[in-house]
Amino acid sequence: MTVSASPALSRTEWTSRAQAHAERADALTAAHRERAARGEKHPVWDFLFTYYAYKPAVLRRWHPGAGVALTGAEERAGWRWYSPAAGGVAPDAALFRADKPQLADLVERMLRRTASRPAQFGCFGLHEWAMVYRDQEHRHPVPLRLGQAGTDAVVEANDLRCTHFDAFRFFTGAAAPRNRQVLTRDTQPELEQPGCLHAGMDLYKWAVKLGPLVPGELLLDAFELARDIRLLDMQAAPYDLSAWGVLPVLIEDPEGKAEYVRRQRAFAERGAALRARMLEAWLGAAASDAA
Repeated sequence: MTVSASPALSRTEWTSRAQAHAERADALTAAHRERAARGEKHPVWDFLFTYYAYKPAVLRRWHPGAGVALTGAEERAGWRWYSPAAGGVAPDAALFRADKPQLADLVERMLRRTASRPAQFGCFGLHEWAMVYRDQEHRHPVPLRLGQAGTDAVVEANDLRCTHFDAFRFFTGAAAPRNRQVLTRDTQPELEQPGCLHAGMDLYKWAVKLGPLVPGELLLDAFELARDIRLLDMQAAPYDLSAWGVLPVLIEDPEGKAEYVRRQRAFAERGAALRARMLEAWLGAAASDAA
């Protein structure tokens, strides 16, 4: 299969971008790699490498994005989802869809449908509280800053409005019925909305799954968004993270709720821009090839 590509990047151009990308990726993962070498765990930042389960090496590999040809890139001729293109090789959106039709359909549905919905800002990060509600066995070996009774009282004083299945599935048995709706994997594409912190973090996951169809710079932008969101996610959580220098956002108080929503809105704006870029980088190229 031959790809009709955008103007090709010279070898000098693309190797320069690839080198800059690797250096940026190394800077983003340096602290994690140093902790891992020491066998040290971190309750906030390990999530980016354990829950998503992508190693730092994944972030280092640069791709130009779907349909962008690389000249003099013979070493990439055998890379997955690359095809011959004018002047060299290019990531092939059509080849990806033919090889992974179900994944392609899922990612497209999640990106398009999430982007089409109004953002909701009334959850206040209570999903983490619902994961420990009335349960002595907690997912994270970190003390609760309000204790169990105080944590349970916050849940009971607020509505649970979670729209993200991959958070809801960790709710305790007592918390799940308190959510405004029952969430399932099948309904996830119908309910995901752009105000959700985890929907923003998952842009990193979708970028990785699309592999070479997403420009490397966009992949790292998505990782940075996930990193920044993760901090707020844990600041608003019920855990006492003072030993790690993490200051809480007190969502049990009006001022804390206001701070959470302000930052949540900013993340939703960043996520919307990245979602649009991802769709354009992938499906814009696919549409051109189809024409």
